[in-house]
Amino acid sequence: MTGVPVVSPPRRLRRGDRVVLVAPSGPVDPVRLARGKQVLLDLGLEVGASHRLLDRQGYLAGSDSARAAELQEAWCDPGVAAVICARGGYGATRLLDLLDWDAMGEAEPKILLGSSDITALHRAFAHRLGVSTLFGPMPASATMADEAGPEPMTLAHLKGTLFEGGTSGPVTGTASIGTEGSVTAPVTGGNLTLLAALAGTPYAMRAEGRIVLLEDVSEEPYRIDRMLTQLLQAGCLDGALGFVLGSWVDCGDPLPVLTERLASLGVPIIAGLPIGHGSPQFGVWLETDGVIDTKSCSLTGMFRYPDRAP
Repeated sequence: MTGVPVVSPPRRLRRGDRVVLVAPSGPVDPVRLARGKQVLLDLGLEVGASHRLLDRQGYLAGSDSARAAELQEAWCDPGVAAVICARGGYGATRLLDLLDWDAMGEAEPKILLGSSDITALHRAFAHRLGVSTLFGPMPASATMADEAGPEPMTLAHLKGTLFEGGTSGPVTGTASIGTEGSVTAPVTGGNLTLLAALAGTPYAMRAEGRIVLLEDVSEEPYRIDRMLTQLLQAGCLDGALGFVLGSWVDCGDPLPVLTERLASLGVPIIAGLPIGHGSPQFGVWLETDGVIDTKSCSLTGMFRYPDRAP
């Protein structure tokens, strides 16, 4: 494997910690953002926002340079305990060559939370900074910012995953489609479309010795087939020890093609986990150990602090 060796996750949150909301991808709906911000305030956090959080430039939340600068400023601020992406959409890949990775590498590691398009940042932060990040629900997304309030199971799981001393329990799926067994290994991956887009770049996923998380939204089975084939041919899935298949909202029935393309790898595969898009939406720490078990069809996160024995 190449890049910076991945380390244990940063400190989890405590009540009173300051977090900052950023928009590295698509434009943010101000009504949903206000609701999601209130959810974070109700969790006892101090919530700040990047100066141009509500900017809009077509399908982007402002210019590339502005989005990169605000992400970098939040990450390098020693008073910030977590950088929380308001939503996904598109645009995170455009920032990867604009960030000053040396400056960000000198900052104290902290939590990066986001999913969907934020997969690009998860991959880059692992590769360039050697930090574990949290793939999970975002404050301006439906599960956190619906008018009726946050989806209860999503919020409960986020609290258990995000806060120091919290426990979230295993995430259970609906099917096991690979080799039977249990595997403990770091979890990597994220949104399939983004992982395919990163193939051939310095931030391409390398699955060797890892459990791979895959999920997507609004992709027909043939497109899922094409992206899986791309990852397989690019060698991105070589050496994978297992797979976690999350939600596939508005993707028809992708299980046959997922089975066809992945089962022949001869590793445990669990499917139907509420991770990715849809409701409920559970969080997963990336680049730190997880356990998949085909008998219980579950993924259990194993958060490990840097100053404690593994």
